Order: sequence, then C-alpha cells, then structure tokens
Amino acid sequence: MTEKKCVAITGAARGLGLATARLMLGRDWRVALLDRDAEELDRAAPALPDAVAVTCDVSDPAQVDAAIAEVLGWSGRLDALVNNAAIADFRPMEQTDFALWRRIMEVNLDGVFLMSQAAMPHLRRTRGAIVNVSSISGLRASTLRTAYGTSKAAVMHLTRQQAAEAGEWGVRANCVAPGPMDTAMARAVHSAAIRAAYHDAIPLNRYGGEDEVAEAIAFLCSDKASYITGQILSADGGFEATGVGLPALRGTAD
Repeated sequence: MTEKKCVAITGAARGLGLATARLMLGRDWRVALLDRDAEELDRAAPALPDAVAVTCDVSDPAQVDAAIAEVLGWSGRLDALVNNAAIADFRPMEQTDFALWRRIMEVNLDGVFLMSQAAMPHLRRTRGAIVNVSSISGLRASTLRTAYGTSKAAVMHLTRQQAAEAGEWGVRANCVAPGPMDTAMARAVHSAAIRAAYHDAIPLNRYGGEDEVAEAIAFLCSDKASYITGQILSADGGFEATGVGLPALRGTAD
C-alpha cells in the first residue's frame, strides 16, 4: 500500500470536480478522476500528473464496482471519496416527467449511495472521509427545481446517515452545499438580469468560484477536519443564511 493518500472524485471531467482534482493534486494526493464522459476525461487527464481517469456512470452498480476496483488496483488504497457527479435540469414540475425525475434521482442520489457503499470497506481501512456535493437548492426551495432540489436535500440526509453509521470505524461523512457559482454553464444560461438578482440576494454580492468551493471539499477530505462529521457546509457567499431578504434595503444598511 502506497503512503500517498488517494481520493476518488466523481463528475471530475469538468467544473467543480476538475477544480477539486487540481487542488488536491497540488496538495500531494493521488487522484482518480471518475466521469461517464470518456471523451472529456481523455481531454482532462493528460494535464494532471499522478491522476488516473476511470469511465464510470455512477448510477450503474456494475460500473461503480468496477471503477472502485480499478482505483484500488491503481493506488492500493482509498482515503477519500468526493461524490460530485450530478445532473442539473431546471423546469416546472408539470414539465418534469417521471423518466426525467428518475434519471435525476439515479445520478444525484442513487449515485452517491452506490459509490459510498462500494468505497466504504476501503475507507474503513484508512479511516477515510466521504464528501458529498449537494447544493444550496437542497436547503432552500426555488423555482424550477422540484427534482433537482429534492435530490440534493436527500443527499444531505444521506450524509448524516453515513456519518452516524460509519463513525465507529473512524470514517467521516460531510456535505458541501455550493451556492451560485461562476461556471461555464452559468455564464451561458444566466442572463444579466438573473445574475443581478443573484448578486442582490448574496451578501458577498457575487458568484462563487469553482476553486473556492473546491477548497471546502479539500478541507473536509483532509486531516484538518478530523473531528468534523455529519455536517452541511454551505459555500454560498451567505446566500442560504439570508433567506428571502430585501435587496432594496441593502443601500440603507449604513
């Protein structure tokens, strides 16, 4: 068993997963990049030394078992699992058919369960950590998020169940709930009016960066968080803390 710690990150071919991979590689972790998009993985992996790319659909039990076996064969150990893979689909409830509902649940919730279950025996050996990536949409309801928000709320409770059950083995389970992030997708679909509305609702008055949220994930994976488990950490610029708020009053705060 090698001495260098190993983390497996799902949804790692782009976005927050890739940002987390880069950050943890820079902190001397070995990183396994898991994603169902083989072509995107092939583009991302060569730029990341000490990383291995594993194609895996986290909603498929057979692929999950095979992926964990491949990571263990490559590294010899597993110290952290970051469940980041998710589908973000926003539409009204009456336009969310059952097939779409199930697909969102299969990836966003079932995938977290399957990956964690497959990784648990190996995390017990290293007294490792699970970090589940949820969303601020799991903490506060919003428009067009019936399936997505519900799946992310369930991930938060699953995190607490994992912490309660795995704690006796020294395995920690925590959850990061990102708020609005300045991603390529957000830049493509958020109009100037939407961005302005988000800025008004966020106390820090801006979107978060992927690297900023990755810092929260890396911290919870690390020994610096050795006595933290069962927690939901909102990396959201204060978005959840302020509730509905009255942006029009902000200018009068002084």
